[in-house]
Amino acid sequence: MASGPLPVPRRVVTLTLNPALDLATSADHVIPGPKLRCDAPQMDPGGGGINVSRAIRILGGDSMALIVAGGPAGATLEALLREGGIEPVVLPAPGPTRESLSVTDRATGRQFRFVMPGPVWGSADADAVLRAVLNIAKAGDIMVMSGSQPPGVPDGLPLTLTHHLAALGADLVLDTSGAALRHVIAHPSPTPVRVLRMDASEAVELAGAPLEHRRDSADFAAGLVARGVARTVIVARGDDGSVLAHEGGRLHCGSPRVEVLSKVGAGDSFTGAFVLALAGGAPLADALRTGVAAAASAVTTEATCLCIREEVLRLTPLCTISEI
Repeated sequence: MASGPLPVPRRVVTLTLNPALDLATSADHVIPGPKLRCDAPQMDPGGGGINVSRAIRILGGDSMALIVAGGPAGATLEALLREGGIEPVVLPAPGPTRESLSVTDRATGRQFRFVMPGPVWGSADADAVLRAVLNIAKAGDIMVMSGSQPPGVPDGLPLTLTHHLAALGADLVLDTSGAALRHVIAHPSPTPVRVLRMDASEAVELAGAPLEHRRDSADFAAGLVARGVARTVIVARGDDGSVLAHEGGRLHCGSPRVEVLSKVGAGDSFTGAFVLALAGGAPLADALRTGVAAAASAVTTEATCLCIREEVLRLTPLCTISEI
């Protein structure tokens, strides 16, 4: 019997409303008072959606990167993306792109991360970007909205975007924080987010209680699914991997033991690997396993580096899936 046609991969589109030019450096000691002599900084294009696109490219996939950028830092960020093989679609920002700084104390190995807020948006700016994004979106797309929202952007923008994407036959994967995340949680919708991901500290804050055990995280995630917040909810649990809940059940994927050098980019590496697998038609369990392997790979790299493809392939079989 002839087999049917292979599934056509879905297009992945990443959206970064608040990108950053990430600077990473190190000093002998990080202490208050004296001038701290630092190494020459490493510059990388940063922001949740951008890092998701970078991770997808590292893993051999492709995505369309929509970024809202402006000013000298925005121009440098665009150039760095192109050098990395990503041709961004740039939407104008209402102000200059922010810069962020991470400094590693060589004496202790501790990392200090300084994150700027970004330019202030008005309601007209948000409306213009929403229209531009919807003009680009197509049926079947998986759009990843990742990272913080700039000051002035309505908290309800992710839900508005989800509603419009659903009308087009596209899905939204959301990995945000702060007021935007709280708004999504507080306003279940007839068109829920396709996938909602959050880290451990965000989940604890939203749950209002410690989520000490995997089952606690699974209960919290499943409750959000039951309320119609999202069709799939993922809660990261650090070195304990991640928990996933959807209408079909609850899963935990354990993370292999690795040496942690920097946690920067682990969540975005997870999302990039997870979405790439999902776009290729992989079951949720397989996408979860790939995402956990990518996060484990990312923490073994320094500064703002993301996952390493060969390491993700090596670590994936070591990520164990179990039902909760």
